[in-house]
Amino acid sequence: MKLSIVIVNHNECALLKQAVSSLTSACLHIDYELIIVDNASTDGSIEMLETGFPTAKVIANTTVKGLAKSNNQGLRLCSGQYVLLVTPDTKCGKDSLEKALAFMDEHNDAGGLSIRLLSPQGRFIPESIHGLNTVWAGFFKLIGFAKNLVKTRLYDRNRKDWVEEFQITEIDIVSGACMLLRHSALTQAGLFDERFFMYGYDIDLSYRIRLAGFKNFYFPKTYFFKYKDESNPKMSWSYIKHFYGAMAIFALKYLFRLPEIKVQPLPQLYTSSLEVKG
Repeated sequence: MKLSIVIVNHNECALLKQAVSSLTSACLHIDYELIIVDNASTDGSIEMLETGFPTAKVIANTTVKGLAKSNNQGLRLCSGQYVLLVTPDTKCGKDSLEKALAFMDEHNDAGGLSIRLLSPQGRFIPESIHGLNTVWAGFFKLIGFAKNLVKTRLYDRNRKDWVEEFQITEIDIVSGACMLLRHSALTQAGLFDERFFMYGYDIDLSYRIRLAGFKNFYFPKTYFFKYKDESNPKMSWSYIKHFYGAMAIFALKYLFRLPEIKVQPLPQLYTSSLEVKG
């Protein structure tokens, strides 16, 4: 199989339907599978999938799990040469997947690919090229980790050889909103670290893919639309706990060598105790 697509959903029925419709249209000439991990949605998401997309594999969690853990649930069912992880608020361009997969086929050293993201109004979303917002960038500067992210454009915006939107380039961090990953890179790097609940899981995996000897790239020759702006999330105790908690986990993990939790690479299909429909 060429491509496995994983989407983690929680009460985003309308957006999820749009995302899945665009992906299935883009996969007309691609051998693919679709895996939806639903975190206890109450808005009819499961029923919509059963009716509109009966071939999708659905993992129906009865509680809300972290994004790292939920994505891992989907990844363990994947059998594709490549894995696409997208959020339900994205919409795929008509030929986006064919172009992105062709790039990966031509670049065997590519472990991850970040595709150009646009707002619904067609504005470029800068996070698609550097994968970090300014808070995370400032944090990495503060703890001295920025030296390990030499290709992150936030740290030197005046370099003349960097074209912000339309140049294929090697990057450090693949955007968590749209991650195209090589299966063999995941096998070597391991899956997401499940200590990251909502934030930082994509940064950590992107870094481990590079440590495994692969490169990450930004690919602007096609696009995905992203409908929800999460650059300024609502300040709440949950946000503070998970956002800044992720930074603490990252610092402990790489600066103070927090013991690793062994996360299995992509295994063969297994019998799950979870409810899987498809």
